[in-house]
This record gives sequence, structure tokens and C-alpha cells, in this order.
Amino acid sequence: MAENTAYPEKSKKDRSNTWIAVTLTVVINGLITVLFFMDGYQGEVGFDLTILPLINAVLNSFTTVFLLVALFFILRKNIKMHRRFIYGAFTTTFLFLGTYLTYHFLAESTAYGGTGLLAYIYYFILITHILLAIVIVPLAVVTFLRGIKYQKARHRKIARVTMPLWLYVSITGVVVYLMISPYY
Repeated sequence: MAENTAYPEKSKKDRSNTWIAVTLTVVINGLITVLFFMDGYQGEVGFDLTILPLINAVLNSFTTVFLLVALFFILRKNIKMHRRFIYGAFTTTFLFLGTYLTYHFLAESTAYGGTGLLAYIYYFILITHILLAIVIVPLAVVTFLRGIKYQKARHRKIARVTMPLWLYVSITGVVVYLMISPYY
């Protein structure tokens, strides 16, 4: 009987996590989609916009480092340090999102100028980066919420998917920047 009374509470937490994840996913991915189809801002901004993609790459680099260190600590069962570095990863990802949205509001998309095999490699990395970046938003949010709500087993289960995907997205964000930076 106790199992049945605990089930609705567990279900309520899951619904809360789901709504938060869905809302953030729709808002973040919706903003990015809208900005993708908009023309760049035509007014004067007062600084060189190409600094923003560099800042994005630096923030992605920090996210990668924070995720790797968080992984290091959780493998050693140091939850306190794991959490700190996950907070760091979310902070740099949030800052990245701000500079990314700002850049894409102010500037038009930059076309990749490479050809041949490098172009195929670039577009493969770019497309997988974009698709997994869309997926990582709800995964990271749900994983984070399960962690801070001490849903240990459920957190661990989803984190095994979230961590490698988030690492891939943060690393390929830097690679995409390095490959396209000569064309800004």
C-alpha cells in the first residue's frame, strides 16, 4: 500500500521536471530558430561582432572542462565537487546562450568557405552538433533537476546519456568555431 501512495508523488515530481524541460526547450530552441530566419540587425553596434563567436568557443571550452571535471569527481563518488562543476557547466552554458543569441540577433549567418573533404567534415560536425544541441536542452535540464531533487537512481540513469552528448555538443561547438573562424 505504501508503494501506491509514493507513486503519485514520484509522478508529480516527474511531471514538474517534464514541464520545466519542455518549456525551456521550446523557448530556447524557438528563439534560436527565429533568429536563424531573421536578417541580421542593420544598425550600428559599436564593437566588432566577430568577438562573440570567439567568446562562444571559449565558453564551450569551459563547459567541456567543467563537465570532464564533474565526471572525474562523480566517478570518485565526490558528489559535492561534482555538483559544483555541474553548476559551472550550466553557468558557462547559460552565458554561451546569451552571447550566441546576441550574435545571431546582430549578425547574419556566416557561410563556411571551405571545399572538398573539409566541407563534408565541417557540415557533418555542424549538423550533428545542431541536432544534438537541440536534444541536450531537455536532457540536461531533466538530469539536473533529478540530481538536485536527490532522485539518485533516475539521475544516474539519464546522466549516462546526457554526459557524453553534452560533451560532444560542447566540443563540437569549439571545432565548428575553429573551422569557420577564417570566414568571419
